Amino acid sequence: MNLRGMLETLTITSTAIVLSLVVFAGFVWAARGVPPLTLYESIYQGGFGHAVSWENALKWSAPLILTALCTALPARLGLIIIGGEGSLILGGLGAAVAGLYLAGLPAPLPQVGMLASGMLLGGLLIGLVGGLQYWRGVNATISSLLIYYIVLALFKYLVEGPLRDPASLNKPSTHPIATSAYIGNLPFLKAALGLEVHWGLAFGIVACVLAYVLLSHTTFGFAVRMTGGNVRAAQTAGLSVGRLILVTCILGGAAAGLAGAVQLAAVEHQANSAMYLQRFGFTGILISFIARHHPLGIIPTAVLFGGLRAASDTLQSRHALPDASVDVLAGVAVVLILLFETLYGRYSFFQPRERKQNESAPDRPAVPAPTAPEPSKVLA
Repeated sequence: MNLRGMLETLTITSTAIVLSLVVFAGFVWAARGVPPLTLYESIYQGGFGHAVSWENALKWSAPLILTALCTALPARLGLIIIGGEGSLILGGLGAAVAGLYLAGLPAPLPQVGMLASGMLLGGLLIGLVGGLQYWRGVNATISSLLIYYIVLALFKYLVEGPLRDPASLNKPSTHPIATSAYIGNLPFLKAALGLEVHWGLAFGIVACVLAYVLLSHTTFGFAVRMTGGNVRAAQTAGLSVGRLILVTCILGGAAAGLAGAVQLAAVEHQANSAMYLQRFGFTGILISFIARHHPLGIIPTAVLFGGLRAASDTLQSRHALPDASVDVLAGVAVVLILLFETLYGRYSFFQPRERKQNESAPDRPAVPAPTAPEPSKVLA
């Protein structure tokens, strides 16, 4: 993406977010009588106003970054994957099982085993979606959503049945992993800023940087962009479209599976309903669309949404707003972004300057193409 494209993306996204805040504040003011400035102050204080707010925002943003990649990477191929939540909960379940079996090994083997199992299961799940799309023609959007519900049913069955800890009475859960298998916090954030944020944030940032390098500075990324632009042209050029779809979907699913493994090893420490009630995977879809599927744009967008998630407790305690109110705000932002994307280029106000000049220029008479002389005149 060139500089102009980046500025257009930033302008469209920023305008949509600002307008969504205005619309959301108008709804809250009409429904609960909370003035907009008071609402904005509560959101800022709850999400970014002090060190504890930043700590909570970064903790929330860590899984959001990784689940957003599950949508962003296949989107470069033209595939809309909305089943990243399935990879997240399957990766968390695989990490829980791996953590129990590897508990006796010295660190960091249990941590590596849990992260690897989560990435493997998550990658295979979305890889199955990509394979069904290419080889059987099954729509990736529909199949990823249906597979999510299958995984969710399997997760509930295993957690509430064969893998259930008998000590978990009110909230069915697996056996907790050993403390030696926990994933700790980032030491440099603790030393520099006093923030206790687990390693999932670093994993997400590194994954976004690697995804950007892969898509923008490698031949594989060029092939992915070419396939996303025109599949038939990519096939004509001799590209293996099936392999590109499979590898890209596996990478996206591995990112979401890593999010589930990190969430279990660093936060939950046992698989239970908290793995799917927080809706990290579905929020990651919104983040990917707001960032326009750009890996580097996902990072600040996820931090913003992490702050909104952290501010939900403040909104609930101060203004009696439900936790889902921040999801309403996110939905309004996505709708406005899609609206701006639709309007861009359709009306003169939204058209680039070059297109306006070309359309306003008077029509020039067509210059006839030169014709070849008759053979008889050449011979003469």
